[in-house]
Amino acid sequence: MADPRTLRLNAADNVLIAIDTVPQGAALPGGLTATRTVPRGHKIACAPIPAGAPVRKFGQVIAFAGVDIAPGDWVHEHNVMLKDFERDYAFASEARPLETLLPGETAATFEGFRRADGRAGTRNYIGILSSVNCSATVADFVADEVARSGILADYPNIDGVVPFTHGTGCGMGSKGEEFDILARTQWGYASHPNFAAVLVIGLGCEVFQIPRLKEAYGITEGDHFQSIVIQEAGGTRKSVARGVDKIKDMLAFANASRRETVAASELSLALQCGGSDGYSGLTANPALGAAVDMLVRQGGTAILSETPEIYGAEHLLTRRAESEDVGRKIVALIDWWRAYAARAGGELNNNPSPGNKAGGLTTILEKSLGAVAKGGTSTLRGVYRYAERIDRKGFVYMDTPGYDPVAATGQVAGGANVLCFTTGRGSAYGCKPTPSIKLATNTDLYRRMEDDMDINCGDVLDGVSIEEKGREIFRTVLEVASGTKSKSELLGYGRNEFVPWQIGAVM
Repeated sequence: MADPRTLRLNAADNVLIAIDTVPQGAALPGGLTATRTVPRGHKIACAPIPAGAPVRKFGQVIAFAGVDIAPGDWVHEHNVMLKDFERDYAFASEARPLETLLPGETAATFEGFRRADGRAGTRNYIGILSSVNCSATVADFVADEVARSGILADYPNIDGVVPFTHGTGCGMGSKGEEFDILARTQWGYASHPNFAAVLVIGLGCEVFQIPRLKEAYGITEGDHFQSIVIQEAGGTRKSVARGVDKIKDMLAFANASRRETVAASELSLALQCGGSDGYSGLTANPALGAAVDMLVRQGGTAILSETPEIYGAEHLLTRRAESEDVGRKIVALIDWWRAYAARAGGELNNNPSPGNKAGGLTTILEKSLGAVAKGGTSTLRGVYRYAERIDRKGFVYMDTPGYDPVAATGQVAGGANVLCFTTGRGSAYGCKPTPSIKLATNTDLYRRMEDDMDINCGDVLDGVSIEEKGREIFRTVLEVASGTKSKSELLGYGRNEFVPWQIGAVM
């Protein structure tokens, strides 16, 4: 029987990665022997690690030994600890000129919807937004009535009529950070290029007022935007009837949209990972990073986020920042999150989740180093607030929580018109109006959840190169952007994944 496979990622590392489950007593490289059974995706010491000494993976510090760790020992929660240490931010030291196509690389295109503001969409939905939780049920009722009527069969260019409801909009301050975040999120969706038209439904007495949103963003009602206030319409039944009528009035306008050939530079790709495991930083994340570099060379945009999940790897981003000012914005975000977590009685290392740890990720530092790989190697061109409109091309960063639906909601509000989501444990996630492409980090997961996974990145462990897998991901992004349905779209995901960040006090 062949020895179980292991991998040493960097010459500076003092751990191996168990590609297969390693039985106790199994032979390891360098004449070592496994002192106990180690699950696949987990780490094994390949050198003595004295208590207090750094544990290194990817050539980076991921933890410190809590006790003396012998070669062949399983390295995980039981024998490591975290402590703060100095990181060299080396601001902008690895910045490069704006990336352009490589020799032999051709300009890529997709079939998208050109909107009046010049942006391009990858889908053609009509959205129904609730201004407040109190109008969420009516928004759902309107969408359900439209679906029951069967009228959409007469409008084949419309991808659907979808409600986007949430649990806030009142019991909050009428100014300040939380209000501003909700306003940016709502406007980001209302103006998103994947919508042909939007209906916003409010109650009437809530803090988050529709007229204030319209005034702030210069919105004029017309074919592309309509609103209803339940208290003014005369209650639930009348509001639902009026909402259905307004949607019917939008159908001809929305159906008139047609796909046309659009440069790949019009793509804005959200980067997400959830249910990560020990393979994430080896397969799916770096492969997605290779696809990101391809998109950036095409003039497109890629958005990395989830600030609690770059903690410990932020120095890799500050070095790639185009300027010291951009790099310092990353450091300021980390400082804010440290204080934010402390106010809530937590710490950033509360992440990874139990599922992450079962998959082989021991600390947030290890998880972050793998997560940052999704961003490829391109220069960091900008840092944005949650749900802020992305107005620069290239690789950028948006401040969001690590919780996937909240993070993705911010990225979509910022303009992401397609999304790639890597997972090792098997996250069940989809997104509307932005199609989500799921990347499995390992072949076992892909086979178990093939109805949910679009791409198997586990074959990287069998010899497929990161570059080749990156090309496959990039091709799939273009295909999905052109209308091919992702697995999560075929399953019907996306109605419940609109989750704006609730950052402040509920009053």
